[in-house]
Amino acid sequence: MSTPPSTDARTDADADAAAVTGALSREAIARVDSTGQLDDVLALPEHLRDAAWRVESAIMQGWDTSAGLVVAGMGGSAIGGALARAALGDHASRPIFVTRAYGLPPWTTPDTMVLCASYSGETEETLACYESAGALGAQRTVVTTGGRLAEMARADGVPVIPLPGGLQPRAAVAYMTVAALEVAALCGAGPRLTSEIDVAASHTEQLVVEWGPDAGEDSLAKTIARGLLDTIPVIVGAGLTTPIAYRWKTQINENAKLPCFMHELPELDHNELVGWEGARQAGRFAAVFLDDSDAHPRVKERMELTERLIAPNAAASFRLETRGETTIERVISLVLLGDLVSIYLAALRGVDPGPVRAIEELKAALAAS
Repeated sequence: MSTPPSTDARTDADADAAAVTGALSREAIARVDSTGQLDDVLALPEHLRDAAWRVESAIMQGWDTSAGLVVAGMGGSAIGGALARAALGDHASRPIFVTRAYGLPPWTTPDTMVLCASYSGETEETLACYESAGALGAQRTVVTTGGRLAEMARADGVPVIPLPGGLQPRAAVAYMTVAALEVAALCGAGPRLTSEIDVAASHTEQLVVEWGPDAGEDSLAKTIARGLLDTIPVIVGAGLTTPIAYRWKTQINENAKLPCFMHELPELDHNELVGWEGARQAGRFAAVFLDDSDAHPRVKERMELTERLIAPNAAASFRLETRGETTIERVISLVLLGDLVSIYLAALRGVDPGPVRAIEELKAALAAS
């Protein structure tokens, strides 16, 4: 699953760990986790299975949309589209694009399926995309808990995939990913992965045991969290793991309340690699490389060499690898690992992973303007 931290990284990580008192147990995490974010992460296998049932309950018909699929969403509601595209890989038969904006791509036509994803149903950018798709005459599907998006969809006769309430939008990642996969299949953009999703759920259950709070303090997720403590993490992906790297970044942002950045290979080797020369003078930066067990050999070589060059200037350096046979198993494995790391890191910092006050303040200010 991973290569050990570099020698330099291990020295710094050990210093951080020495400053942390107590174990990363359920009880310790519960003292800061007021809304049960850990429980939502541990329920990822159950969410995968429930999501497939919810898509079926929407009683949707198949549409042959030759221009492909656009997933319109923001934040935790958009990441499912990116993860679904990665999971489909070479099996995607038509374009699948994620838009995080107030409008659709200019090439969107009536032959495009537009999946509008908003957990709350009140995301203004997604509402704008829903209306734009309607004006174009494009096929639409909605995945949400309710709100204005569900109201408009039901009034327009647009299928609604219902989501369970009571989650933070980012905790609905399994629901959003499965919804995007199933809609891709219904519109002809990819094959059905129903059996693969069920297998991935069983595989993820095993990883929950291995990396969850009941595992030893030397488990991979806890080790990474301690290594990232008091650093600014930079997450690096490549190919399949690029959207997973973005997921790690946003989960650390929202759960651990920390700056976190991401980049992808091979592009990183043409610019950011040089910037790491000044990392120790600028602050304590840590690097996490997300590798795929089925990555192109040249990409794997690049990742190994890049980590070797960056590690001397990093407070910590980790190279991790996906687990599983199918692409959906491999994608979900590193999503789970990153989500757990972000919760553990929040606990180590003594911050509540649930509230996102800055986002709420911004939304209130926008609503009042």
